[in-house]
Amino acid sequence: MSSFEPISIRQLSANDLALMEGLLATFGEAFDEVDTYRSSRPSDTYLKRLLSSDYFIALAALKNGSVVGGIAAYELQKFEQERSEIYIYDLAVAAAHRHEGIATALIQELKKIAVVRAAYVIFVQADIGDEPAIALYTKLGVREDVLHFDIAVAVSDEDA
Repeated sequence: MSSFEPISIRQLSANDLALMEGLLATFGEAFDEVDTYRSSRPSDTYLKRLLSSDYFIALAALKNGSVVGGIAAYELQKFEQERSEIYIYDLAVAAAHRHEGIATALIQELKKIAVVRAAYVIFVQADIGDEPAIALYTKLGVREDVLHFDIAVAVSDEDA
């Protein structure tokens, strides 16, 4: 497909299960984690509930009706002030459509949603060595160097 074909950005709703499936496939391919995004696909009921929620935001970039990129984000209601923050959990563009401004367009659309929701900030994590993501986010925001830790949910004898 040509980069001159127009893209449209769509916020997905509970009626967009086919587009959500396309978004999951795009994430899986872009992150080289097809099994993660496809092998244990959530049920339609689960996806409808998620897409209907007030805390989950899914945006799909479409060309000719096909998903070529997208964002999965979460609105986090804060406790210390009456405001929220939006966390970009996943952002990806299909390899054949990179360097067309799609990622920036997705973030710009998310910014519009953030304004409507009175969010204070949008934040995102980039992995060390992911230079394209770091370059994109540096262009659009202020860098903070933080540490990220995954804490296992299962309780072991060592936790006692």
